[in-house]
Amino acid sequence: MKIKLATRQSELALFQANYVMNKIQIQHAEVEVELVPMTSEGDQTEKPLHEIGGKGLFVTKLESALETGEADIAVHSLKDVPAKIDMKYSIAAIFEREDPSDVLLSRNGSSLTDFSSNASIGTSSPRRKAQILRARTDLNIIPVRGNIATRIRKLHEGHFDGLIVAKAALNRLNIELTNAYEFSMQEMLPAASQGFIGVECLKSNKKIISIMNSINNSSEMALANAEREFVASLNGSCLSPIAIICKEEAHWINISAKVLSQNGQKEIYREIKSSHENLTKDIHSLADDFISNDAHLIILE
Repeated sequence: MKIKLATRQSELALFQANYVMNKIQIQHAEVEVELVPMTSEGDQTEKPLHEIGGKGLFVTKLESALETGEADIAVHSLKDVPAKIDMKYSIAAIFEREDPSDVLLSRNGSSLTDFSSNASIGTSSPRRKAQILRARTDLNIIPVRGNIATRIRKLHEGHFDGLIVAKAALNRLNIELTNAYEFSMQEMLPAASQGFIGVECLKSNKKIISIMNSINNSSEMALANAEREFVASLNGSCLSPIAIICKEEAHWINISAKVLSQNGQKEIYREIKSSHENLTKDIHSLADDFISNDAHLIILE
């Protein structure tokens, strides 16, 4: 049996594709996996994400390949996948989470408080932008696109004074940087499902679903789904300043969630404890709490 795996062509995407291929072949030695690299709409422009429809553009090309039969599965950075996907698709496998933290790169490893007034920070994420402005209204946020190497090169070329990237990407690509400051969760809460690799396929493809379920990490899937459900309940997208993390510790699941206005001046923050048994109920109760405090409106301001 052959499984055709659709992936974007960036170095990080290909790493993730090979990671999934190895997972499949360890569990199913009889299965051949063929990588099908593709260029998505989001990869074909340098325009800011808010002008071109958000990170969903990185996903739609790969989903089309599932529809046409060009691919059987598609591998994504799960944080790039919209919280609400078409009912015909399924996220069938998720794996152990890489570090979900965000990292601030600069010439000397400065923390956010160390930058001078009017310094520029590179990021295209509304979530990151809002949290930066919440802490420092005097900083300038500069949109930046491109793969990790391109963004780091732009930092070195002086396009901005600091650059925010996901630690998961640095770890997966073995990029070691001395001039890096890792944000605490209090300083910069991550995006829903940041650090997870997700495998998408058609719900109707029962054989593929069965194989993907056999390599799925069910406990991690529950955490990722809860974070995504929180965003979906607020009608949020990757362009919304919504941050949430569900972290398993001892006998509890600690949930930290934050919603901000686009300029960071309004914020709702909650921390609660849950369990795997109560996670779905608790995440909906948390979302209801946020909605009752107008979180679904604040993210549009």
